[in-house]
Amino acid sequence: MSFAEASLFWGFLLVYGVVMYALSPRSRNAASFYKGADDRGNPVSQWSLTASIFISWIFAKSVTNAANLGAAYGVVGGLAYATYWLSIPVAGYIIYLIRTQTGASSLQEFLTSRFGRLAAVSFAAAILIRLYNEVWSNTAVVGGYFGLPGDTAYYTAALLFTAFTLAYSLKGGLRSSIFTDVIQAILFVFFVAAVLFLIIPANDTGALLTTGDFRLDAGADLLLVAGLQIFSYPFHDPVLTDRGFVNKEKTMLKSFVVAGLLGFVAVFIFSLVGVHARLHDIAANGNAPAAVGAALGVTALFFMSVVMMTSAGSTLDSTFTSLSKSIAVDLPQLVRRTANRLPNMRVGAVVMVAFAILGNLPMLAGTDILKATTVSGTMVMGLAPVFLFYGFTRWSPWSFHLSFWTGIALGLGLALGLIPDSWAIGNGQYAALLGVNAWGILICTAGFFLPILGQRLLGRRPASREA
Repeated sequence: MSFAEASLFWGFLLVYGVVMYALSPRSRNAASFYKGADDRGNPVSQWSLTASIFISWIFAKSVTNAANLGAAYGVVGGLAYATYWLSIPVAGYIIYLIRTQTGASSLQEFLTSRFGRLAAVSFAAAILIRLYNEVWSNTAVVGGYFGLPGDTAYYTAALLFTAFTLAYSLKGGLRSSIFTDVIQAILFVFFVAAVLFLIIPANDTGALLTTGDFRLDAGADLLLVAGLQIFSYPFHDPVLTDRGFVNKEKTMLKSFVVAGLLGFVAVFIFSLVGVHARLHDIAANGNAPAAVGAALGVTALFFMSVVMMTSAGSTLDSTFTSLSKSIAVDLPQLVRRTANRLPNMRVGAVVMVAFAILGNLPMLAGTDILKATTVSGTMVMGLAPVFLFYGFTRWSPWSFHLSFWTGIALGLGLALGLIPDSWAIGNGQYAALLGVNAWGILICTAGFFLPILGQRLLGRRPASREA
């Protein structure tokens, strides 16, 4: 990369950081910092919430994966990955039911009331692991556009990006995160459109939209996996679920539905970058956007870097605010059984700073970005029965634990290669993954209902918490 080209990339990174900090609002009270309200206590508007949900769930590593799958399987791969964004309307509807039927103000409060404090603590531990991995996996994607792992430029860009994001997150917490999400969403859409302006004229549109085959061994197995996981995957991501409690129920639901549909379309469109690579025999090498950008020239590569920077920034600031709320607000309420009071903003700020440092250690150690999701969608499949069928019981801790921990065990078994080959469905790359998810969701559901059936067979109605 020439000096002029390097100046363009570094210049944008610096301008991006300064502008985000200058424009982000400052929170003056805990309700603004932790819940996104303005200084007068008014909740975030519907369209700001929609834009925030839309962009905060378009992770840098996720759009990279979408393009990689487009390169591997054509439009089938893009559709498979885009299907995960249908998780957002699913989560929005379930949270709507939880809020209107139980009055809970958070998922932890809901789980505690239905399944006990240990269930809520187990759930909190799972989401903290996910949040931790979101830090380094997104900063590493940004660093990859400035150099290779091991290069000084790679680490400098990743850490500078972290510092900029941390600065405006400390300034305003969730309020700042949602406000900057709107700006990042506009930038993302604009530069994705710019990328498509370069790609579409270089291809036959028919070929671009029809490349790929709907077969189990050609990506359709992953499409089915995504269809199963949308009922569990969104609930272990507080970046998404925290936004389900910051506005009125109907306003929230509309925002979730619109954001999910827009996300589906945006991710599928970006996967066409990978389809372009497939049609033109461009080696993706694990990063199709960067490979296509390099093949099309410095302008395209710059556009790709802006797309990644905006998507990573929206996810990273949301991760910082979710971490601060989880550790400063939710966990103390679970452990100490405190009232629903918000702590001083300084507590959340200390949490952000700590995870900005600790969260980048795996990136500095050279961990592969594909290993980012320690608690995968497979491992949390047991959350699907918990949130889909909670209405069948008023109080049943064993229902949660038999479902949740069975899913964790099956996910770990898959990761460690302990699942029998006979579980596989089809013979594609994701045959084992599909099999574990298909059979696993049935097993987890059986585990959820087993205690309830036992109570009824013994002639007792499912007990309430107070019983």
